Amino acid sequence: MPYTLTQIRVFRAPRERLWRALTEPAAIVKWNPPDGFVAEVHELELRQGGRYRMSFINLDNGQRHSFGGSYCEVVPGEKLVATDRFDDPNLSGEMLTTYTLRAVSCGTELTVEQAGLPDVIPAESCRLGWQQSFDLLTRLVEAEIRMP
Repeated sequence: MPYTLTQIRVFRAPRERLWRALTEPAAIVKWNPPDGFVAEVHELELRQGGRYRMSFINLDNGQRHSFGGSYCEVVPGEKLVATDRFDDPNLSGEMLTTYTLRAVSCGTELTVEQAGLPDVIPAESCRLGWQQSFDLLTRLVEAEIRMP
């Protein structure tokens, strides 16, 4: 039975920086794959109706987990909604992922809701993966780089 999970995290970073991290391929591959995986973005057309494709690659054995979908809603700096479908037939069904950014007093609140997750993925594993990804995202968007 498909299920829905919601993750919420506050980042000490402006919405614009967080938005770039969610939508630029070079940033996505740096933060999105959970521990033990690297990512490759094959296609990313950031517009309503645009498509994307990417893969998570297990660094240990090289196994690829490819997926893709289309963008249903793109509101720069505020909201991104996309369908997701795994290439693996054991992970059938379509998911809907909604990213919502909201300015808060100390930075930006990011809410990620995934609906239609296949029950073959345990909820706790999904949450753990998001925690790992959010840790990487934190280091990316909260970094204060000073140039001489």
